[in-house]
Amino acid sequence: MPGIFRTTMMLAGGAAAAIVVNRLRREQNTIDFHDKVAVVTGGSRGLGLGLAEALARQGAKLAICARDPEQLDVARQHLESLGAEVLAEPCNVGSQEDVEQFIGAVRERFGRVDVLINNAGIISVGPVLNQETEDYSRAMDAMFWGVVHPTLAVLPEMTARGSGSIANITSIGGKFPAPHLVPYEAAKFAAVGFSEALTVDLSGTGVRVTTVVPGLMRTGSYRNALFKGQHKYEYTWFGLGASLPGFTMSVPTAVERILTAVRRGDAVALLDLKTHLATRLHGLMPDSTVTALGLVNRLMPAPSPDGDRLLPGHQTETPLTQSFLTAMGREAAERYNQVRES
Repeated sequence: MPGIFRTTMMLAGGAAAAIVVNRLRREQNTIDFHDKVAVVTGGSRGLGLGLAEALARQGAKLAICARDPEQLDVARQHLESLGAEVLAEPCNVGSQEDVEQFIGAVRERFGRVDVLINNAGIISVGPVLNQETEDYSRAMDAMFWGVVHPTLAVLPEMTARGSGSIANITSIGGKFPAPHLVPYEAAKFAAVGFSEALTVDLSGTGVRVTTVVPGLMRTGSYRNALFKGQHKYEYTWFGLGASLPGFTMSVPTAVERILTAVRRGDAVALLDLKTHLATRLHGLMPDSTVTALGLVNRLMPAPSPDGDRLLPGHQTETPLTQSFLTAMGREAAERYNQVRES
């Protein structure tokens, strides 16, 4: 027994020392965004716009893309008003051809890509029995292939140069299963797997990959999320959950933590305590957490016979979603370019 105890203590001490050394190494290798060329997908609104704003204030040259040209133009003008040099191009990140054209335009304008933040995404909410194959394809295009295509487009130049930073904005939904988000979570689980495996495979190349795992954030994105099932009930619970303080993190807080993790080259960034606890609980007791969440699902709105129709949130407002309970969510939607109904 004494020998086992000594061995255990030595292993624990070694692990603690490794953690300290790794943190010191990361602090010493912190990068500066000034004059870096930073690409932000989904940069026209929400978290992507918040990240682009912060990078602009830190002196980065920006390239943003999104699907909606009008929202892109609004974002470009706003970022240029902060003094940034900005390229804004429409792009469907689920299309390899679109992405290669976009990254080609970035190189033509700025000569290189130093930082890639894969942020583009969509949210689809509703019972699994109201989801169809197209819902899964749409989610995978945006949040799995929308990470893979830009990453593969910039990797050759980054590995050849021996430097570069890639941040993949995933979700607690890629670590912890929640009800009525099956297509979204399937895509986010895939993105987490790709991102973490990429970190391992690129070790020693000089290219740093950060898997960012946010919890709920007040970005106002619930207004443009897509809903199926009993639309008004689904939108109500989701809109409340995406707006209430205590349950959600503000965009400035999330942006600060994300960019700090990217500067240091952290492999994984769990952005808040609730995300830390949820991922650890699921890792330790997967059977119990899945069973418990299945019980929660029984309290959720039932599938609807005519619920296969896909509606954006702003078309399904209810008294609760327009009440003081969502005031912070509506304020975030206004602030981060989510108001235009697209």
